[in-house]
Amino acid sequence: MGKNISLWDHCDPQNHAPQIVAVKLSAKGERSVRQHHPWIFDQNILKTNKTPKAGDVGIIFAYKSNKVIGLGLMDPKSPIAIKMLHFDGGAEVNEAFFLDLFKKAIEKRVPLIDKTNAIRLVFGENDGLPGLIVDQYDAVMVVKIYSLMWLPYIAMIRDVLLSLCAPKSIVLRANRHVSRALKLEEEDQVVLIYGSLPNPEIEFHEYGVRFLAHVLKGHKTGFFLDHRNNRHRVGQLSHGKRVLDVFAYAGGFGVHALANGAKQVTSIDISAQALSLAERNAALNEFPGKHETLCGDAFDLLQQKIKKGIQYDVVVIDPPSFANSADGVDLALNKYETLTRLGTQLVAKKGWLILASCSSRVDMDQFLQAHKKGFTAVKSQDFNLIEKTGHDIDHAVGFEHGHYLKTAYYRRK
Repeated sequence: MGKNISLWDHCDPQNHAPQIVAVKLSAKGERSVRQHHPWIFDQNILKTNKTPKAGDVGIIFAYKSNKVIGLGLMDPKSPIAIKMLHFDGGAEVNEAFFLDLFKKAIEKRVPLIDKTNAIRLVFGENDGLPGLIVDQYDAVMVVKIYSLMWLPYIAMIRDVLLSLCAPKSIVLRANRHVSRALKLEEEDQVVLIYGSLPNPEIEFHEYGVRFLAHVLKGHKTGFFLDHRNNRHRVGQLSHGKRVLDVFAYAGGFGVHALANGAKQVTSIDISAQALSLAERNAALNEFPGKHETLCGDAFDLLQQKIKKGIQYDVVVIDPPSFANSADGVDLALNKYETLTRLGTQLVAKKGWLILASCSSRVDMDQFLQAHKKGFTAVKSQDFNLIEKTGHDIDHAVGFEHGHYLKTAYYRRK
């Protein structure tokens, strides 16, 4: 995957053998550790006995008693300077340590085995492994790192995955921050670290519906696994119906609708490449309905449909994150309000409007309030909130800042 230095070349633990760093925190930082919060911010570190480097093990000592109250991995170039791995005492960070954490994470996912062969096995902080994602697509594992601190441990994690899951291949991916810090060329940000991968497009299934995940170039690790339950629910609502899937990407909602007997599905996305993947995913399944794709700006296309008086029985609007920082929250809420206003006018009587958000900085109450403003703007009192959903069990939230996915199901009278 390129002649330059790849991501895997940076993962040799001999290049940076992690050191042990003693850490004293402020009262606020210590209180956070005692409450088992996974993040320690740099301003709450009072003293260290060494200059830390990414991946060093920070041992947290209580300010007064001098007892060990936890440990984490150091990430000195991040505002979150320590990501916690262990609380209420000390531990040795070795293969046995990770083996235990991975076993616990995998046990939580057992109920999904009968539903799908594409599962998030490790969900970062929520599984005690901050900044680390592991997704499984059939016999292929994808490890994605969101911090330089994980580089010295990747070989160890690979071995743990081999012992627990026996995958045919393991892919390592870096997020954009890690890639920039390492000055990696695009082709070197993803690397195969075990096995062979003759075809990077991996077929998987969920609730009997088939999809493709491109584990080298697809968004996230290849697919958006977090909406699995919502895709299934939309499929259940769509038999014999006309369905509009807005911001469709790979066609998740629309393909479930088609596979469950929708009469007609329209998939909208600004990316022609994404819509091509949606068509390919649909073709993996047998369905009697019609599938059309529309490429363009969703806001403009929805306006055009409203002017033409077109309506659907099920409208799903699942945009990308509109709030990448705290400064973006107001703009995000305005966009959610606008999409609600547009979507409302496209739903036929007795139909469904399903609105989703993956903006972690927008909570459910704010999201629902934006919907109310959208309904008010078109003077609509015809919609009742029937159901609210969050994360599937392989994306279960284990700390207060871990919530991001939210979906609201409205039924028109």
